Amino acid sequence: MITIKEAKTKKEMKQFVTFPFSLYKDNKYWVPPIIKDELDSFNPDINPVFKHAKAKFLLAYKNGKIVGRVAAIINSFEVEDQKIKKMRFGWFDMIDDIEVTKALLQEVERIGKENNLEFMEGPVGFSNLDKVGVLTKGYDHIGTMITWYNHPYYVTHLEKLGFQVAKKYLENYFMVNELDPSSFQRAAPILKRRFGLKEKNFTSSKEIMPYVEEMFQLFNETYSKLSSFVPISDEQIAYFKRKFISFINPELIKFVLDKNGKIVAFSIMMPSFSKALQKAKGKLFPFGIFHLLKAKYKNDTVIAYLIGVDPAYQNKGVTAIIFDEFYKTVTKKGITKLVRTPELEENIAEAQIWKRMDNINHKRRATYTKKIEA
Repeated sequence: MITIKEAKTKKEMKQFVTFPFSLYKDNKYWVPPIIKDELDSFNPDINPVFKHAKAKFLLAYKNGKIVGRVAAIINSFEVEDQKIKKMRFGWFDMIDDIEVTKALLQEVERIGKENNLEFMEGPVGFSNLDKVGVLTKGYDHIGTMITWYNHPYYVTHLEKLGFQVAKKYLENYFMVNELDPSSFQRAAPILKRRFGLKEKNFTSSKEIMPYVEEMFQLFNETYSKLSSFVPISDEQIAYFKRKFISFINPELIKFVLDKNGKIVAFSIMMPSFSKALQKAKGKLFPFGIFHLLKAKYKNDTVIAYLIGVDPAYQNKGVTAIIFDEFYKTVTKKGITKLVRTPELEENIAEAQIWKRMDNINHKRRATYTKKIEA
């Protein structure tokens, strides 16, 4: 018999976070989170997202053993302001037993029905900065710190339970040595002169801090028209600044400023921490922190975490300035591979940014949806 219980105590929340460690033990493609960071992100006293959202963290038990988990999430901005009656679900993992999956999702549906919501969609997080989607292609490629990994049977379970694809995402990469930089090297100085723009590079995290709030405001403007968009509050911006600053190599952040010093485009690249996180095994201490620090400064792979362009400058080619600066940095640092994080297939503007790169599509993922029956 399968029973579903909400995780409430510290012990239960730790069990919620650590369940995938047993599910993916010895899997060379799964990238574990740092357990403490994950627990903090689920703590309403720490993560300001809970000012605009509420969540229940559910564990599935079979014969007294934990066999699955899921977070049932309601984003109040989405439901009340945008009038999108969505029941979100994320952090979705289970053994290969469709009855476990069914029990977990039935409880998510019950919560949705209780709150007068109309449909479920997942796996998704609280906002656009969280992980998204179930992997549908690329199971033999290592994950990243900002994506979920899953077994192929997740998709099979969802489809058998009547869920349908809601949104599709692509993950691509390209090799730096196969990149022809001539086009953006020619365009960058022309664009700077034409629009009165200049590049902004950084050598320390301290230099970046005064720009962070403005950068996230631009992020909101850049992605506001996408179907998956939920804006990021000022409190969340401050939280993400604290959470990710230790992972950022300032040399991999590039801004484009106008003549008044306003940000018109930005790009955040992060070193790949995948292998370092696998070695850390969910813990910063005593040795995990050393693996992460080594990966931060000595790495041949970077992840394109965020990129944004002011709507007034979209389709004007200003990302050529970013790519020109980025190319200078990666060739100097010996970086050979750039991996792009999940991007909506419908995001044509983002596709245009990368169209001149020799992209290889190595992964696909999707969110799944189902109507909540009244």
